[in-house]
Amino acid sequence: MKFILKALFVCAFTVFSIVTSAFYNNIPEPYRIRTVIIDAGHGGKDPGCKGSSVHEKEIALGIALKVGKYIEENLKDVNVIYTRTKDKFIELHERAAIANRNNADLFISIHCNSGVNAAYGTETYTMGLHVTEANLKVAQFENSSILMEDDYTTQYDGFDPNSPESYIIFSLYQNVNMEKSLMLASKVEEQFKTKARRKSRGVKQAGFLVLYRTAMPSVLIETGFLTNKEEEKYLRSEDGQSYIASAIYRSFKEYKNEVEVSSN
Repeated sequence: MKFILKALFVCAFTVFSIVTSAFYNNIPEPYRIRTVIIDAGHGGKDPGCKGSSVHEKEIALGIALKVGKYIEENLKDVNVIYTRTKDKFIELHERAAIANRNNADLFISIHCNSGVNAAYGTETYTMGLHVTEANLKVAQFENSSILMEDDYTTQYDGFDPNSPESYIIFSLYQNVNMEKSLMLASKVEEQFKTKARRKSRGVKQAGFLVLYRTAMPSVLIETGFLTNKEEEKYLRSEDGQSYIASAIYRSFKEYKNEVEVSSN
């Protein structure tokens, strides 16, 4: 009788263990941001906009490398991938492809702005349809990089960055990552305003090809106007680039914490 009871107990315990193990093994792991793409705009034969003595590609790369370094040093669980680490031309579609191939959790593209001499301040864009002529012009300039690519008409299905009509396609664009993109963009502009003490021109939307092709939350950051002498001086300086980069890093860290906590 004791042998039978012992056997039944062992059998029941084994079944319980199997069921319990199956239950816990089927619980999905909490979402974690593991990979971020840092994209320095322009590069190589594509200089971007120009200040009095510096090109956008130089400033963008300097800030991008600093952002990545801050993340690598302080957030050891995050893998940082750069679209470029030197003065090299990378096609817009390839920048997005790098993010998609690596199953990135976030895409951050860093740029500088241009305009009238009096214009200054930061802007952070998410993918969407422009609502002002100014937003369209920013997208047109950044998208004009494709004109330096081989066979761009085929690669981008006949898209003409200089034709306002081409941007109609973005009116049909519904991005499942829009909410998180806007969340990060808002944090970036808040950090610029409160920590870096820059003039924030706000969060905006426009049809950027590099964001259009990414499959994860994505933002394009205009760190300031190189056509404004004071802002150009700031962006060229080591301190200025460090302040901008640390503001982007802090916004990323805050975004990461919020997203991961909400997924638990």
